[in-house]
Amino acid sequence: MKIFSYESKFSQLLLKLSYACYLNVLWLVCSLPIVTVGAATTALYYSCLKLVRDEDSHVGACFFRSFRENFKQATVLWLILLAVGLFLAGDGYILYHLRQSAEGTMAVVWTLILAIVIATSVIYVIVLEYVFPLVASVSNTNTAMLKNAFLIGTHYLFATILVFAVHFAMFFVVVAWFTPLIIFGEGLCALISAWLLNSILIACSGTPEGEVEAP
Repeated sequence: MKIFSYESKFSQLLLKLSYACYLNVLWLVCSLPIVTVGAATTALYYSCLKLVRDEDSHVGACFFRSFRENFKQATVLWLILLAVGLFLAGDGYILYHLRQSAEGTMAVVWTLILAIVIATSVIYVIVLEYVFPLVASVSNTNTAMLKNAFLIGTHYLFATILVFAVHFAMFFVVVAWFTPLIIFGEGLCALISAWLLNSILIACSGTPEGEVEAP
């Protein structure tokens, strides 16, 4: 039957799902030291963008090539973002409990400060969504990567919300509904996100489709 032929859309979908599973395993293994999460995520997006563009089916080779080439920059960016994330989480936890125990004027003060931390956390999430796909797509300085991640994320707000929704949905399903879906985990999230962000990354890189390469 044509539906089961290699060139059919159904077969190609199954193939990409199998790649997503494989890439998820690679991402998990390469993220285990924690400090390498940035390099692993960059390599994951690099491979997924290649799949979305039908440029290379050797996903394992793509993954490890990007992991090596972008290791230094992605790791530095990840450590910066990890430190900021821990700082915001700690601040949010402390301020929430201070707000709960405060009354009158101090309650208002803690509420305002907590609101600032929440707004900063939103900015943080936007940068986190885009910075590693950017590292996987273009060459730039660390400062420019962080700045551009924020600018692109706010400019293409609908895509940003969709990417966040994809990751939140996967987390919710795995935790609350069907845990075995973790086998796809971040691999499937990155593949869907790469499909959503592909045209954006091409437009922002200033190169024709199919010519965006990692450094």
